[in-house]
Amino acid sequence: MRTLDGFKKGVNLGGWLSQGPLDKEHLDTFITEKDIARIASWGLDHVRLPIDYDNFENEDGSDKEYGYAYIDSCIEWCRKYKLNMVLDLHKTYGYIFDDEAHLLEFFHEKPLQERFYGIWRKLIDRYAKDADIMMFEPLNEVVSPTVVNEWNEISSKCIEIIRAKAPTAKILLGGVGYNAVTSIKLLPHHNDENIVYNFHCYEPMVFTHQSAYWVTGMPSDFHIEYPGDFNDYMEKSRQIEGCMHGAITESSLGLNSIGPDLFEKMFLDGIKAVEERDGFMYCGEYGVIDQAPLDGTLNWYKDIHSVFEKYGIGRAAWNYKEKDYGLEGEHYAPIIDELVKYM
Repeated sequence: MRTLDGFKKGVNLGGWLSQGPLDKEHLDTFITEKDIARIASWGLDHVRLPIDYDNFENEDGSDKEYGYAYIDSCIEWCRKYKLNMVLDLHKTYGYIFDDEAHLLEFFHEKPLQERFYGIWRKLIDRYAKDADIMMFEPLNEVVSPTVVNEWNEISSKCIEIIRAKAPTAKILLGGVGYNAVTSIKLLPHHNDENIVYNFHCYEPMVFTHQSAYWVTGMPSDFHIEYPGDFNDYMEKSRQIEGCMHGAITESSLGLNSIGPDLFEKMFLDGIKAVEERDGFMYCGEYGVIDQAPLDGTLNWYKDIHSVFEKYGIGRAAWNYKEKDYGLEGEHYAPIIDELVKYM
C-alpha cells in the first residue's frame, strides 16, 4: 500500500459550507483565514472541505457565484499556509446521507444522477487548475448497502468526468454502508494509480457517540471510559439500539479489550483490498463526541493514530469546529496541544 503524501494528517471543516446555515453572516465568520492558520500551526498537512450543493447552486441548477467564492477563499488560504485540501461533495441534489427520505431515489433516478454529473462538470471546470493541492471526493457516505452496483456505475462515470479535466488528480472513493471499511473491496478496480480508497471510522460507537441526541436509544447522561473491557462494551452497545454497528460485532471477535487491536483488526479487510490494488488508503472522518471524558478521548486518538501510522493511512479528523465534535472549542482546550500530536 502506497503512502498518501500531502494527505497524511488533516481535519474536517464541517459546518461551514455543509450542514450549516446559508446566511452570509455564518458563511463569512464560521471559518476564516485565522482558522486555516491555526490548523497549519497544529502540524497538519490538509483540510477536508465538505460542501453542500445548495451553497453554490440554486434549486433550478443555476449558480450561486457567491457560494463558489468561499471555496475559492479556502483554496487561497490553504495555498498561503501550505495546506492541501479535499473537496468533498457532502450533499448533492436528491441525495442527503442523514435524511431517510432521500437515501435511495438518487441511485435509481437518472435525472438526479444527471444533475450530479452536471455539478461535477462545473466543479472540475473551476478547480482542475488546483489539482496540485486538491483531492476530489465525488460524494460523502453512501448509506444503503443495497446500491453497490448502482453506486459503482455512478461513481465510475463521475471519475470519467473528473479525469477529462484533471487526468492525474487524486480522487477519493468510498463505498456503501457509510463508507464502511469492509465495503472497499466492493468498489471497482479502476486502472488508475491516483484513486484513493476511503472509509470512515467512529468505532466503538458507544464511546464516540456517547450521550448523542441523534442516536436511537442513547441516554442523554450516558458515559463510558476508553479503553475498556470488550464484553462490557458489547453489553452496553446491545442496550443502545443505535450503537449496534456491524463493524465492531463482526471484526472484534476474539478480543478481550477495546484498544488498538480493535482498530487494526477492523481495518485489515480494507487494508488487504487496498494492498491488492497497490493503492492509497484514507480515513475521511473519525473522531469523538465532545461529551466523552477527556482522558478516554486522548487514549482513543492515540490508539487509532498508531494503526494509521503503522499502515500509512491518511486521515482527516471530524471536526475542526462545532458539530458536536469540534476540536477548536472549550471542551478540548485542556488536551488540544497533546491531542494534535495524535491526529
